[in-house]
Amino acid sequence: MKLERQVHRQCIWAMAFGLVAMLSGCQSKSGAPNVLDPSAIAAPAGQAGSAAAPSQQASSATVGSPTQGGPTSATAAQAKLTLGTGPTKVAMLLPLSAPGGTGENGRKMYDGARLAMADLGDKLLTLTIQDTRGDSGYAKDLAVKAITSGAVKVVIGPSELAATRQLAKLSGSKRPPVLALADNFAGGPGVYSVRLSEADSAAAGAAAIASKGAKKFVLMVPAGADSSAAESRVANALSIYGATLAVTLPYSASDGGAKVVSDMGSLVEAPDAVVVASGDGSPTAVLAALKAKGIPGKAVTLIGTDRWLERPMDPLYEGAYIATLDQSETGPIADRFKATYNYQPDVNVAYAYDMVALSAGIASSVGPDGFSKQVLENATGFRGSTGLFRFRADGSSQRSMPFFKVEKGQLKLVEKSTSGF
Repeated sequence: MKLERQVHRQCIWAMAFGLVAMLSGCQSKSGAPNVLDPSAIAAPAGQAGSAAAPSQQASSATVGSPTQGGPTSATAAQAKLTLGTGPTKVAMLLPLSAPGGTGENGRKMYDGARLAMADLGDKLLTLTIQDTRGDSGYAKDLAVKAITSGAVKVVIGPSELAATRQLAKLSGSKRPPVLALADNFAGGPGVYSVRLSEADSAAAGAAAIASKGAKKFVLMVPAGADSSAAESRVANALSIYGATLAVTLPYSASDGGAKVVSDMGSLVEAPDAVVVASGDGSPTAVLAALKAKGIPGKAVTLIGTDRWLERPMDPLYEGAYIATLDQSETGPIADRFKATYNYQPDVNVAYAYDMVALSAGIASSVGPDGFSKQVLENATGFRGSTGLFRFRADGSSQRSMPFFKVEKGQLKLVEKSTSGF
């Protein structure tokens, strides 16, 4: 029985977070082929799946027990909670008491962090979690305080986009790395973008179609600051296969899609594929205009992004190809999470779990001072519950992910893995 528990813990590590660049082989009845040297990993306190109990060090708020069918609740404006007793100090900044969906997502990430600490980090990390309240200015101040403390080895968060962009502008080569949880953050030196960006989803989708022989691509992207990042990523991905991005067409919500599609017809002759990014809006106006031109069709392929999937599947999505995260990767932690916290984990849980697990992995294999550029930016990358990913020197992340086609309102798997890098 003792051996079975040991194998179970080893395979939790393999399934939940294989540090790919530093692997040693392992094989068990559970079929987990790759783990870190198990002798270097401290066994988590208690059985896997039981949440680590936080100790409040200073608080004018509380983060209580999980509610039935929902994330842990935060009840006031500030919280400072500590998990684990390990020698590596990690700061995590989450919007625990923010209103609406922002706060709910923050509390989901908190629960994901708790599970990762119970599974992997309890004896390796001392994880201090602070409430940003969803306030970008306050989040930036908390992050700067953690970075300049001299004790913190890595900062996980914040999730506020404006705060992460400010952090990316700070100078200083000796500061600890930041694993930012903000959505659609492009990254910066030492401030790494964790979440799958729409630019990477678009690039991976375009690369998959280019690998089949398509050569001429058009990118339609919402006008704004993020358009250049999408253009750069898609163009780079296509170049791997000798394909080209013929034109990038920014559009606004006010033009209804007809103008940008008309512009495409006058600027590009016979494109092989059209990539449509949607940003925070819906792609349906552009898709309707494309459909009126017979796209998608036999001659022209339509490529969407993961942001489309934040809305209910629309009939206009039919026939489009989309590269997005593999939900089955979350499987190894999903059952334990639901049993512990009484609700189904989502991508917020998975990202938080992965970043705490990554921190525990580095602390175990390299030590508290192992959070270097060489380790974090290794070309092989890491595998977590959100799949295979790697960080680049510019702070962006790249992910390998499944490639799907929308058929009858459902995602049908076309390829198990595509990346655009």
